[in-house]
Amino acid sequence: MNDAIQEISGATREFCARMASVRFAELPGRAIDEGKRGVLDWLGCALAGSRHPTLDHLLAVLQEAGGKSQATVFGRGLKLGFLDAPIANGQAGHVLDYDDTHMGGTLLHASSPTLAALFALAERELMTGAEFLLAYAVGFEAGVRTGQSAPGHHKGGWHLTGTLGSIAAGVAAGKLLGLDGKRLAHAMAIAATQSAGMQQNRGTMCKSFHAGKAASSGVLAALLAERGFDGSLEIIEGKRGYCRIYSDVAAPQALTDELGSRWEITRNGHKPYACGVVLHPVIDAMIAIRSQANIDCARVEAIDVRVHPLVISITGVEEPATGLQSKFSVYHSAAVALIDGAARIPQYTDERASDPAVIAMRRKVKATADKSLGIDQAEAVITVDGSRHRTFIEHATGTVANPMSEMALDAKFMANAEPVIGRDRAQRVRDLVRGLDRLADVRELIGLCA
Repeated sequence: MNDAIQEISGATREFCARMASVRFAELPGRAIDEGKRGVLDWLGCALAGSRHPTLDHLLAVLQEAGGKSQATVFGRGLKLGFLDAPIANGQAGHVLDYDDTHMGGTLLHASSPTLAALFALAERELMTGAEFLLAYAVGFEAGVRTGQSAPGHHKGGWHLTGTLGSIAAGVAAGKLLGLDGKRLAHAMAIAATQSAGMQQNRGTMCKSFHAGKAASSGVLAALLAERGFDGSLEIIEGKRGYCRIYSDVAAPQALTDELGSRWEITRNGHKPYACGVVLHPVIDAMIAIRSQANIDCARVEAIDVRVHPLVISITGVEEPATGLQSKFSVYHSAAVALIDGAARIPQYTDERASDPAVIAMRRKVKATADKSLGIDQAEAVITVDGSRHRTFIEHATGTVANPMSEMALDAKFMANAEPVIGRDRAQRVRDLVRGLDRLADVRELIGLCA
């Protein structure tokens, strides 16, 4: 990296100068590997999500109001404009709540907004897989580090995938376009000023819409900055900057702490279950007890789970009426995990949410918050005929401390992608992503996902 960067004052300018100058050769091998894992996992989620009814409503409007056919909508066989395709792909990638989640000081689904933005711009001109992976990693840094600079952000009711996702997408898109440090800072500012998303919309079509809008906002920010459109060069740390107005505590130094030596994409997590990530320890616990004790669901008397307080505040929906709402219900998730031994896409449909057997089981669930637990921990006790069966989950499956294996991630991708694009194309996508750093033109990969 350029030594002159050390002379730059201000967190935003320092961050953007360093990210503008970083080259693919400087990425550690683990960051490259995690980038490939993230791309594969997200593509599967986006393809599976492309069939969700939410996308029908969205695409009807985008096609009516849209302009040029420039960028591919995955799984739909159509193209929309550079600002509209990211809305659709970002929403598809997040609508099932199956996409990856960073939990290192933030609860951020960075990939849905970032990759939806990058795939659109990769059709604007030739982009290599190495350029794409580098931009992805840089966008990840921007989103996560901005979140770390505003530690009270989530507590304020913001949905981070919409807010921080805009910044991640804007910086990633700017990096892909080759913006210099100053223009990358402008892109960051333009993206930040579009930052939006409310937790109140959990369980509705709006939650995944946040990811799509963030992706589109990021593309717009980068394209504007490329043309000379400006914004504050102190958008994060300024007196009225992001970390001060979006959070009750400001930590602007987090934007540049260990920058270049610690890559946040290496601390990403992947979901084995299609619901809010804080539910995963409970699901692991239910499946473990079900397997170990050979539970007869008809004889279950009570289910007691002890969880991190965020589980109650984020996923405390007691009587979900829809599949989208059920993704934020600890009661529903515990019930379906015990009954089905799974918590994938079929467990979070409208039909499953209204199933009498599931309703009866979830009404037996009692969730208690315990501040001593980590966010990836849970304890569960199931009472059957007076006998108590207990288990404790130290680290939920898919977290950094207990990551999904390559085999599990591949199986998840194939299960998501194959019903949409067929087995042969899905396998070709998987193989291209495995060698993404050597791919000459990302459009080859995009074409397989159309």
